[in-house]
Amino acid sequence: MRIALFLKGGRTKDTTCFLTPTNVECGGKWEEVEGKPLPPERRMLRRLSVKRIVEQMFLGQYQHSLDAKGRLIVPARFRNSLEEGGFITRGFDRCLMVMTTDYFEAVYQRINAMSVTDPATRQLRRFLFANAYSITPDKVGRINLPQDLRQFSQIETDTIVAGQGEYFEIWQPSLWQEQMTDLENTEVNTERFSALDLSGN
Repeated sequence: MRIALFLKGGRTKDTTCFLTPTNVECGGKWEEVEGKPLPPERRMLRRLSVKRIVEQMFLGQYQHSLDAKGRLIVPARFRNSLEEGGFITRGFDRCLMVMTTDYFEAVYQRINAMSVTDPATRQLRRFLFANAYSITPDKVGRINLPQDLRQFSQIETDTIVAGQGEYFEIWQPSLWQEQMTDLENTEVNTERFSALDLSGN
């Protein structure tokens, strides 16, 4: 998410921000102007920027079913982010990933910068891009799930739509339950997440 930061001397700087469990991490830091705290109007702008970031994130999980034509109703709070379209492709855990156009382009740019002489890069390209489809919700918020993606994800009728922040996933319910059961093991979670810095400092 791009926002403007106010720097010393009244200057501004565009940066990218990400939401962490305790705060918002940006490419730069909010700074005081001439050694003084930010004035009220700038503090308000900061709060509004954080609010916009949260509002545009894909959060929560929802139960939805496909119709006879393989269409899925996108959760209401997700639809605004897909007004200009998006992309659906295979996920890494036999689910499907739905991304906004901006996020998909960012993923593409990152992968495109990798060397095609690397076999892993070529495999990643095939996995994501050869199975990607453009989507645009219809007037009632439905998107089409292509047959090959439904077969890959083992989705027949019922689904779980799970927000992942910058994108959301679509799961076959029993496979999603396996993921949730695995995550209920607190001892395993402590070990698997111990190397990740979630302090937000």
